[in-house]
Amino acid sequence: MLQKGPVHARIIERFDDMSEQLQQAARHILEHPQEVALVSMRELARNAGVQPSTMTRLAKFLGFSGYEDLRGEHADVIRVSADGFAARALQREQGSGNGEGLAYRMLQSLSAQVARLCEPDTLLRLSKMADRLGKARRIYVLGLRSCHSVAWHFHYVMTLLGGKTVHLDGPAGTSGDGLIRASAEDVLLAVSINPYSLHTLELAEVAREKGVGILAVTDSEVSPLVTIAEHVVLFPTESQTFFHTLTPAIAVSEVLCGLLAAQDRSTALEELRRTDHFLSSMNTYSSSIPRRKI
Repeated sequence: MLQKGPVHARIIERFDDMSEQLQQAARHILEHPQEVALVSMRELARNAGVQPSTMTRLAKFLGFSGYEDLRGEHADVIRVSADGFAARALQREQGSGNGEGLAYRMLQSLSAQVARLCEPDTLLRLSKMADRLGKARRIYVLGLRSCHSVAWHFHYVMTLLGGKTVHLDGPAGTSGDGLIRASAEDVLLAVSINPYSLHTLELAEVAREKGVGILAVTDSEVSPLVTIAEHVVLFPTESQTFFHTLTPAIAVSEVLCGLLAAQDRSTALEELRRTDHFLSSMNTYSSSIPRRKI
């Protein structure tokens, strides 16, 4: 992973004081720092969805005399980074004209992203978040649109361990109704990535106003959830294709479930035995294709 230089910290520190356009440009730089040194200002602006002049204004807002100074500082960080961007660029060229090449790059990228979750800071964040989840009376789980799968996975696994979670996924616009009886004894685990679902942010704010502790699994240090969350776990979403990847987020969900189960292994095993017995009595699973009744 690219080493975080002083520009990274400066962007986060001053992010809330930026205009909407500057925030859009700054967010792209945070998510794709290597582009600052490797592509032209016009291409960087195009990738960020802003005008080139916005990049110049951002550089001056951050205290640089112009964009080239901002670019130069990122180049210095890349020179001392152990990632080897040149090697990665060459790797992307290999097999670029066929499906196997793309599949290889995607899987290599996903492997690296999951490995990044093993960094000490992330491991500490995961441990603290699991402790907070374990102490809560009830865990409300929220993830909409693409993040629905992550929230649902966490909720599903936790139902196997008991009835502590409430998935805020009600039909007919009733998803917020689950918070009616929420209190300061509870927490909300919210999952969201850029572009952030407005309804997710609204429900998170409602929960916070009720005294519920907010725990965020999100993609950026400038995610709007970070400003209201007690604990945050960050995960990368950059992909080799047009779409965000949620593989690291699913990994975070699995780790949190594992840590929660390990907090009280005997209770977890008893709940799993109860679940297995019930599912077996319902003939939920089968190891063969059932015969059709004629």
